Amino acid sequence: MNRLVSLLSIVLLVVGATQLEAQTNVTIRGEVVNGAGKEVTLYKYSDMLTRTEVIVDHTVISAGRTFELKAFANYPTMMMLQIENYSQSFFVEPGRDYEVYVPRFDWDVNEKKNVFLSPEVLPLEFVNMPADELNGMISNFEAVVADYIDAHRVYFDARFRPQKRYFDSLELEVAKKAPDTRNEFFNRYKRYQLASMKYSLHFSTRRQMVNRYIKGQPIMYYDDNYMAFFTTLFANCVSKGTNKIPAWLLGHWVNTLNVKVYLDSLGTDTLLRNEQVRELVALEALQEAYYQNRYYESDKVVKMIEMVGAQSKFPEHKVLAERLVASLRQQEEGSEVPAFELPDLDKRMVRLEDMKGKWVYLAFVRVGDPNCLAEIETMAHFKDSVYAKNKNVEFVSVCCDREFQKMYHFLKNTKKGQKYNWTWLHFNGNYKLLERYGVVSYPHFILINPEGQLQYTVTPPPASGILLHGPWQPKPQYQNDDQPFFLR
Repeated sequence: MNRLVSLLSIVLLVVGATQLEAQTNVTIRGEVVNGAGKEVTLYKYSDMLTRTEVIVDHTVISAGRTFELKAFANYPTMMMLQIENYSQSFFVEPGRDYEVYVPRFDWDVNEKKNVFLSPEVLPLEFVNMPADELNGMISNFEAVVADYIDAHRVYFDARFRPQKRYFDSLELEVAKKAPDTRNEFFNRYKRYQLASMKYSLHFSTRRQMVNRYIKGQPIMYYDDNYMAFFTTLFANCVSKGTNKIPAWLLGHWVNTLNVKVYLDSLGTDTLLRNEQVRELVALEALQEAYYQNRYYESDKVVKMIEMVGAQSKFPEHKVLAERLVASLRQQEEGSEVPAFELPDLDKRMVRLEDMKGKWVYLAFVRVGDPNCLAEIETMAHFKDSVYAKNKNVEFVSVCCDREFQKMYHFLKNTKKGQKYNWTWLHFNGNYKLLERYGVVSYPHFILINPEGQLQYTVTPPPASGILLHGPWQPKPQYQNDDQPFFLR
């Protein structure tokens, strides 16, 4: 018996070692000229429907300006390399090593403009890569397309009447200067990119595209390009109503959780007769419906997605439904907020957890931004009255200026700074925290209830009047018919 246990242990060790080795079949080595000490993270999407970012690996750039990241891929996969708020995407192939180089870069760009609305691409360069490397071939293909469109831009401009013959000429140009190779992924990449362009320019109908690229073919969930094309092709084709079913009727079936009728009704469209295609389109349509409050109740949409996943016989759809629900609920009212520990004005670390039991009005601000300053002034005006009426409220401002000294000078060395006498913290270069809180512009407000949960899906700013009628105030007691009709 002991010998059997020993043999079993050896087998498990060998299998474990093999699995560990298999999990890292891609290595990315890089150099960042002025990035020493910064954290570099490698992401990928869990899928092209939810586009949930998954951390693959992360490290800190060494004093020698270098870093190394590990990844696993069993198929060409798009990944994003990110430093602070700047990123660049590229494809990794199984079993290939990459050398990348980032020249001197101005990390303060995000202090001058909103890099979420106008992204600043991390200038990533590949070094010592062979001619048949996937990213090089894709770059060449995209350069051919960009050069052709630039030379004939008026014939592709939606403000005028796009000319199909110029698109046909573009396809010939691509065939000549970026021909098919032995790399089938690259060939599909070109095919779906050109198909998406053709569809967006209205040179082909959805029906023609479905018959050519979708009908009678397996759904390639594992291929980023195929799935991106699929979601583009069926975007808004159901959630806003179809030729046969108005949006209000779809909304009725969703709001009454009638999943069978909802799915069966989509089958009246001949493009959605295939059960697997119809169900995937339904998941995409429900994701869109979550943000269309005119016809759909968001909580019922989430429950409907759960029901579609539960009754599906396609394993991929069960996983997608679970991810969709998790993604939509992440910023929903009542969800748990991410924990943090940040330095205050005296550089003492403050934990959000320690404020549990209070209403926390959390403001992400920059002290040099006029919009932030206006809202900070409003907070200062109401702070004393809010605190006097309810001891259970805490104002917390997280300063997102890069330098700690900027916050310190603003509060300590200016006349107005002394008025802003509530808890101030510095984000301390924690860009991941800003992402988790959905901070894409300043100011950004979050109201956390005493249970440590998000009070609102979208928290109103101080100027909205929330500080006058916040949910922390006790509700007035009414008797019989004295209660206003809107509270009954």
